[in-house]
Amino acid sequence: FYGLPIVQKHRRSVMRFGEGFSLRSSARSNPLGPNHPVILTTLRAGAVLEIGRNFGMSGGSICAATRVTIGDNVAVGANCVITDTDFHPLHPLERLRDPQNGPSAPVVIGDNVFIGMNSIVLKGVTIGANSVIGAGSALHGCILGQGVQVGDGCCLTDCIV
Repeated sequence: FYGLPIVQKHRRSVMRFGEGFSLRSSARSNPLGPNHPVILTTLRAGAVLEIGRNFGMSGGSICAATRVTIGDNVAVGANCVITDTDFHPLHPLERLRDPQNGPSAPVVIGDNVFIGMNSIVLKGVTIGANSVIGAGSALHGCILGQGVQVGDGCCLTDCIV
């Protein structure tokens, strides 16, 4: 570790990490200057956060309310956010009754994926193996694989052969 990450685990959730785990939480550990320490959190009972071997991340957050699964040999650039939940309900009355119970859907990131800095991966996203996500991308409700994706939404810009 470079600097101290923040790890928050719900007592009835599961976190699993593979070998070769590298977290850069110090602004001095990366020339892109992470905004804050790496934050890894499970938010609810039954949540699962599973990260494979040879994972690296600089700054940024991974939040699991249901399930976030990350494969082997994945690199996540500075200040990225990966989350499987909206955190809060959309309907105002639901927000008043249960403000922490937003909709969620599993996130799956395949092997050998690179996610560029300042990207956001939202609930329900599956990123296929060998994909590259360009810096500043916002991914929502899509399936990607074997390609390069840049920008908002799910537009495949190039194929990796």
